[in-house]
Order: sequence, then structure tokens, then C-alpha cells
Amino acid sequence: MHPRVRFAPSPTGYLHVGGARTALYNWLLARSQGGVFLLRGDDTDTERSTPEFQADILEGLRWLGLKWDEGLEVGGPHAPYLQSLRLDRYREAAGILRERGAGYFCFCSPTELEDRRREAVAGGRPPGYDGRCRALDRAESEARVAGGEPAVVRLAVPRPGESVFTDLVRGEIRFDHANVEDFVLLRSDGTPTYQLASAVDDVDFEITHVVRGEDLLSSTPKHILIATGLGRPAPDYAHLSLLMGPDGQKLSKRHGDTSLRAYREAGFLPEAMVNYLTLLGFAPMGDEAIFSREAAVGHFDLSRVSKNPAIFDNKKLSWMNGVYLRALPVAEFVGRAQPFLEASLGRRLSEDEAARFLQIARLVQARVELLTDVPRQTRFLFVDRVELDRASWDKVMARPEAPAALDGALARLAELSEWEKSSIEEALRGMLAELGLNPKLGLQPIRVAVTGSAVSPPLFESLAILGKERTLARIGSAVETSRGGN
Repeated sequence: MHPRVRFAPSPTGYLHVGGARTALYNWLLARSQGGVFLLRGDDTDTERSTPEFQADILEGLRWLGLKWDEGLEVGGPHAPYLQSLRLDRYREAAGILRERGAGYFCFCSPTELEDRRREAVAGGRPPGYDGRCRALDRAESEARVAGGEPAVVRLAVPRPGESVFTDLVRGEIRFDHANVEDFVLLRSDGTPTYQLASAVDDVDFEITHVVRGEDLLSSTPKHILIATGLGRPAPDYAHLSLLMGPDGQKLSKRHGDTSLRAYREAGFLPEAMVNYLTLLGFAPMGDEAIFSREAAVGHFDLSRVSKNPAIFDNKKLSWMNGVYLRALPVAEFVGRAQPFLEASLGRRLSEDEAARFLQIARLVQARVELLTDVPRQTRFLFVDRVELDRASWDKVMARPEAPAALDGALARLAELSEWEKSSIEEALRGMLAELGLNPKLGLQPIRVAVTGSAVSPPLFESLAILGKERTLARIGSAVETSRGGN
């Protein structure tokens, strides 16, 4: 049987990297076994769900290259795939459960429930719902609701009993029904809870495998009970470990950005992100860290997914992104990096500037880990006035060798008739020899004067690309600034 899997995010926030990992594992399972990857919108939390978050989720999945076969925007035989458009179906399902004796009306008010909860805690009893309305006569309950009395619909959890299932990651799981209260299916306003909507959708959309985070493990017996109450088989379940920060705590904002969009905007490549997320619980190529999407698909198997916590390490992800950047053909690197440079400049590059960027891109490609590093190392070529990094200036220009190095460079470079890398290097190395300076002490002042920073692409090539006139002007300006004490 080919698997039908789903990713069912709630549009109540930007797509989290943990959610992206869940989507990826569902996609890998579908692609590895010729199945269907379905995208659903669980938007029944109307107060927190927004179109902006929904759009971000779709954009993030597309950026990762996780094309879905059925669901939001692409349609399919089970449309609509947005829960807010399926409210009548959830009410129908709740009615079926009541008709079959698997559900019942509950008339307990929030105040009564809270009072009983406090009494239970004080008496050392479980604080969950005590099942008081479960014994009400069905005809009486129907009449009270018909008369306008507010009521919720609860599931009648079989007692005594237990829910047993084989988690495809964690093995056999047992839930004693003594620890599962008669939970709410339908609120008094007729809206479904997450438990009802999710379980009904999985049944209706013929989902065969539910792959999700372990934070939803406690919901599984509830979903199984709803499915069986409707006379349908429950899907197989696989619960992924949560992502942890390097400190071993659950990944959160204290570890830095956790939304996928933050990584897109920071200049990570989708190929690197897919590679890294795949490794957070699964190793398709043994000890090999870098592998293609196709290799991940070819080796994916839920039985090989680890149940141990996975550490999300930004340093390792950045390193991996650098590996992918260096592997790109130069033209493709330019195509991906140029939008970040143009965003930094606030304008498009001219044809001449684009040619200049191609020259410098060859030099920076091997030196960056993120696409956002590229503007920081190349902006000096495309601005009239270089932006000085104050820390670099204060450190380098305070050295006693700096004034002589700047004066010597200005004199030597002004004499050049041919402005190219080899002649520039020859002139500046001659200056170093004449003044008895080592390259670090003699060239760093020139680098800071011309690029604004002590970190930049190779100096001789940078000066050749910048041009003689602007190079001399910037060194001259640095001489004036240093002598003026600014």
C-alpha cells in the first residue's frame, strides 16, 4: 500500500524549523514509497490564525522544495483542505459518535468544572472531568439541547480499558484510559476541538501514516478512539523527537531565531537546510554528513528514525551551508547572492556593476558561509563613500606603522600606468620591503582604508576591481582622517 501522509500546520505563527523537519519527513516517506504528500490547514483557532502565517507556511515549503500532491491551493478529491471550511462535517461526526454511544452532551458550566477540579486536587484525585453528564438519559439530554441549553459534546472513553498502538519510531505504546478523561469534541458554540477536527480529517482524507512531533503523543489515544468510534481504522503513527538547543533544552527563541523564514532571510540555501533537517533524527548515508535530496529519498525508512532528542546547532548548519555555497557553479552563486547585495544597497546593480560583482564573487564564494555575508564583503565596490567599521579602524590605524604604510601605498600606486592585480601586488610588496613591514602590519591599513573593514576579499584583486581612481581617493581620505584624529 502506498502511504498517504499529511502535514497539518496551524497558521498561528511562522513556520518553525521543527515543523519544517516534520513536513520534510512526511515528504520523504511519501517520495520513498511512491505515496501522496498532502498539505492541510488546521485553522480552527480563529483568534490566532492569520492569512499571513498561512502564506508563510506555504512559502517555506516551496522554498524547501517540498511539493505537495494534494491539499491547499492544488486541490484534490477530498477538498476543501482548510478546517474552517469543514465545520459542518465535524458537527456531523460528533452526531455520529453520539448516535453510536461513543459521545454525549455535557452541560457542566466552566465555573462548575473549575470548582470540581479544585476539589479533586485538594482530595488527591485526578483533576480531569469526572464524567458527571455521562449517565444522563439520552432523550433528556437531546431535549435540553433542543430547548436552547448550552452543551458541549464529549467522547465517552471506554472504562476500564487502554489504547495500545505500535509507534513506528518508538515501538509499542500503551495508554491506560484511567488517565484519559472524557475530552471535549465539540464546543457549545458548535466549533470543533483540535482532537475532533484532526482525527476526522485523517479519516476522511484516508491518511495511512501520521508523522508528527512527540508533543502530540498524548493526543494519539484520543484520535484512535475517535476513528474507531466512527467505524474507521486509525492510521499508523510515528512521533518524532522534539528539537533541542545545544544546551539540551527544547529549542526556543532563547537559542536564536526558530522560524524557517529567518533562515531564508539570513542567507541559507534550501539544499543545505533540507540536508541538515534530514540529519536531525535520521542518517541516510551512515557517517556521511553531506548528501543529496535524492539520496535521502532513496534511503528513508521510519524504522531508522531515532527516538532520541535531536540537537539543532546553528554553527553546524552554517558550516554545512558554506559547503553548499562553495559547491555552486560561480554563475549560480552570483544568481543567488546578487539579490542579497541589491537588497543591502537598496537598488539594482547596473550592467557594469553586475560585471564587477561577477569578478569579486569568484573571490568571496570560498570565504562565506551565508549569502548575507556577501554584501558585507562586497559593498565597498558599489558605494561612493566607504562605510568604516569603527572597530577595524581603531585597531588598525592606531598602530605606529599605519601612517607610513598609507603614505607609501599612495605614492607607489599613483605611479602605476597599468592597473591590474600583478602590478598592484608588485608595487605594494615593494613598499613593504622598502619600509621593512610585514604584510599584516603594512597591508591591513590599506585594506581598512579601501574596504572599510579588516575582513574583505583578497586585497590585490579587490583594488584591481575597484579601480585606480577610487582606490587612491580612499587611501587619501584615510590619510587625512588619521592625521586629523577622526
